Amino acid sequence: MNIVFVLLLVAALVAGAIKGDVKAVGQGALEGAANGVTLALGLIGVMALWLGLLKIAEKAGLVEKLSRAVRPIFRPLFPGVPDGHPALSAMVLNIAANMLGLGNAATPFGLKAMEELDKLNPQPGTATNAQALFLAMNTASIQLVPTTVLALRVAARSKDPAEILVPTLLCTLCAFTMAIVVAKLLERVWR
Repeated sequence: MNIVFVLLLVAALVAGAIKGDVKAVGQGALEGAANGVTLALGLIGVMALWLGLLKIAEKAGLVEKLSRAVRPIFRPLFPGVPDGHPALSAMVLNIAANMLGLGNAATPFGLKAMEELDKLNPQPGTATNAQALFLAMNTASIQLVPTTVLALRVAARSKDPAEILVPTLLCTLCAFTMAIVVAKLLERVWR
């Protein structure tokens, strides 16, 4: 990536020199850096809010209640994972964080879930059906609140930043459903 950025910078300087306006390139770089900092600070605020709420929910026991509530859905999806196994809680936290658009917060939960699922793996180094399904679900992830995109739209001064909520929910719901269906179909094919 460093090479790509250096090449882009050199190309911009060459184009500015050819056009005779190198000063505009420097000015644009400074403005872009300032906008990047403003955007990052806005994203940090949104991320801190949702991470804090997720931590409060975890401490209050809401995560365990959520885990119990989704157990009837997860049991047929993950029949090889014993009831009450730590992998289930980690998967629920990962999916919940992804639903809230907190990809960065979801990552540790996803890694923990895969680690716990690997403990059940009779062939280490080869993904189990449960690991493949969870990876597909994690990748497709339903977005109830696409936090990052909303923050970007607010930072860009969109007239209606929330207008993407329904289309995003529908698209991600379709992707999530297809991920489960395809993973389950492939599970049967590879047996």
